[in-house]
Amino acid sequence: MKYHSALRYLYSLVDYEKRRIDRYAPNVFKLDRVRTYLDRLGRPQERYPALHVAGTKGKGSTSAMLASVMQVAAPGREGAARVGLYTSPHLHTYRERIQINGEPIARTAMADLVEEIAPIIESVPDLTMFEATTGLAFLYFARRAVDWAVIEVGLGGRLDATNVITPRASIITSISLDHTYLLGDTVEAIAAEKGGIIKPQVPVIVAPQQKPSVVAVLRAIAEERRSPFVAVGEVWDWELLSLSPQGQQIRLRMREGHSPLEGRYFIPLIGDFQRENAATVVATMEVLRREGVLPITREQLAEGLRRTRWPGRMELLSREPLLLVDCAHNPYSAKVLARSLQSWFPDRQWVLIYGASNDKDMEGMLAHLLPMARRVIVTRSHHPRAASPSRLADFCADLGCGAEIAINPKRALEAALRHLRYHPSWGILVTGSIFLVADVRTEWSRSHPLPLPRQDWDDEPWVQPKARYEH
Repeated sequence: MKYHSALRYLYSLVDYEKRRIDRYAPNVFKLDRVRTYLDRLGRPQERYPALHVAGTKGKGSTSAMLASVMQVAAPGREGAARVGLYTSPHLHTYRERIQINGEPIARTAMADLVEEIAPIIESVPDLTMFEATTGLAFLYFARRAVDWAVIEVGLGGRLDATNVITPRASIITSISLDHTYLLGDTVEAIAAEKGGIIKPQVPVIVAPQQKPSVVAVLRAIAEERRSPFVAVGEVWDWELLSLSPQGQQIRLRMREGHSPLEGRYFIPLIGDFQRENAATVVATMEVLRREGVLPITREQLAEGLRRTRWPGRMELLSREPLLLVDCAHNPYSAKVLARSLQSWFPDRQWVLIYGASNDKDMEGMLAHLLPMARRVIVTRSHHPRAASPSRLADFCADLGCGAEIAINPKRALEAALRHLRYHPSWGILVTGSIFLVADVRTEWSRSHPLPLPRQDWDDEPWVQPKARYEH
């Protein structure tokens, strides 16, 4: 089987990333179906220790940090540790979802595995694309004998396909309103869904939360399951020491007692929220160290954090002209983005390029983004769930702001650069959707040095009109 055939096969399965889910319920997302599938694959998820990460904001960045740290600190069977990382969705290629030590699964390896397990996939009725890919990732990690795996939840937690693992620790990042029509219309209801990843007697580390009630919900679940509970904001303090476009340096210390992991750390990611993510990673490492699971040192932890790479998240693509992209996709993440821009670029004015998916709270996001924008350009990514630019322009008008319409990200970027010719001190901010960020990164790379992975359809131009939607 060729790579493109394997990819088309996966996309032919039920794909809730492209179409709206009607309900988030056990009769739609059946973990028994996933367990049957994994049983027929030989239970690959049981052949290596794992960390499980859920949350609304920061789970991708936190997962990337954890994988980078584990790669430095974890003992390997054959020298350096091999650490798997499973995330979704992806920026440029489907293969980014399944990585080992930062390298996406090779095309040939993915094609061979899909061809091998296709009969098993077909033997399990109604298996979805995400469920099939989850098993594919677990099997790939097992075959490659990873020493650890970091597994990011796809949606929610309780009914997510990844929730069949028993990890060494469960990590829950910041929780805010998102997918409310599925997970609940309060942060407490969403916390209950995310808290579904908490396993009996498995430690759970909870990042700082907007509302104390979220911590209370998660703590109650942990107590019921007799799981050691660490609320990072109650146990750890952190302070910003310095920041620059290259990253930020922070100091972490425990509020009570002492840990050898206290100290200064450099994070090569910008954004105020990355400090909370880093504190959550340090808290997780302290739990693993204290329990004797991982004999990590402060130096190893610092090196792992320093090596972290996670493109598309408050990423500076260019300093001249200033071009910043971020995958903020709900009101809370837009609010945090706006606050972070005040910290990193306090005197900068922005041309905002905005696009979002139809099922997002677009008006809520724009309420935080429009006040800092001198010009607004609305567009749509090449994804089937992308909202139309005219609809986005209407939201802007309702909020008292005019918006220029661009038919696609290429035209939006061209229009923004024209504004900067007359206002060179301004910057360009691209946000609202991971799919929009991916499209802009691709367009920018056509004329500027930006290393991108080999994309899925770049050598089959004849399928582009259809495949452009298959992010």
